[in-house]
Amino acid sequence: MWLVTGGAGYIGAHVVRALLADGQRVVVADDLSDGLVARVPDGVQLNIVSVLETEALAQVMTDLGVEGVVHLAAKKAAGDSVDQPIYYHQQNTGGVLSLLTAMEMAGVAKLVYSSSAAVYGEPVDDRPLTEDSRTSPTNPYGSSKLIGEMMIRDCAPALGLSWAALRYFNVAGCGADELSDTSANNLIPMLLRAHVAGRPGQIFGTDYPTPDGTCIRDYIHVVDLAEAHVAACRLVSGDLSAAPDPALRPPSAPGQAAGQAPGQAPADSARVGAILNIGTGRGSSVREVIDSVSRALGAPLAVEESPRRPGDPSMVQADPTRAAEVLGWRSHYDLDDMTSSAVSGLTWLSATGRI
Repeated sequence: MWLVTGGAGYIGAHVVRALLADGQRVVVADDLSDGLVARVPDGVQLNIVSVLETEALAQVMTDLGVEGVVHLAAKKAAGDSVDQPIYYHQQNTGGVLSLLTAMEMAGVAKLVYSSSAAVYGEPVDDRPLTEDSRTSPTNPYGSSKLIGEMMIRDCAPALGLSWAALRYFNVAGCGADELSDTSANNLIPMLLRAHVAGRPGQIFGTDYPTPDGTCIRDYIHVVDLAEAHVAACRLVSGDLSAAPDPALRPPSAPGQAAGQAPGQAPADSARVGAILNIGTGRGSSVREVIDSVSRALGAPLAVEESPRRPGDPSMVQADPTRAAEVLGWRSHYDLDDMTSSAVSGLTWLSATGRI
């Protein structure tokens, strides 16, 4: 049984469905501060509880026989984190500490942690980021995610944890209209919401050191991301034989536990500790995203230029090689797939009065 914290959220709902499609048993814990009850599938128990409620969370794990946790519950707006650093560390950093305590209380020893490319901060050059790249977050959101990774790594030996931290890049698109991203902070939904309201979309910064002056990001389809979580659940469960694309998985190096990421020292042969980038390896600028959204809409998208937002790096692009090697996972969808599914979802949200 897998407990998905934040399972009523945009990403969490996709992960829940992907786990169910994989034949896993799933329960959800969500405080519904950002999640929606309608996103939780019929037959999946929703426990309305905050990840900060340690004892209640431990009780859910104990009562339901939870064996592993996928931890997605967190606040994620980089700009907001600059304005509210205490709140972000309370929710994100405090949330990981509370979760680890609850897992210890309930005897749960498998964890997949949703981290972020925000841990890297401003890259030192234009090369794609690897898991060994410097980590120097430029905002409290990124710092909270990096501290979460460190806490998990530090606690794993004492708790006997088998764990994986997925540093995912910019998530977009949807796997079903009713699972659309309703966030006001992500670029594609921001552009689409402005379009529906008859306002121009915003380009935040046009003076970055990039080919067209706008930020470059590695966009990953949420369905691809959900599949990466499923593969990570298999990894920490020792079920590597079931992973997709097994031909991508090389033999373990001498002294390396099967499925263990390079550079991660095993405490014993039964445990896994891995940090993995989840992205496409292809960067797209804000203007390129606008062009893709325009193609999906079938008409040019009106935009206007605004100053940079605080805490936004100029270029963040993944090298997902290690995820392919360790998880047997790779992305399948491109930017146009993301924007076309987002437009379809927006149409549904608008028609049903949800925006």
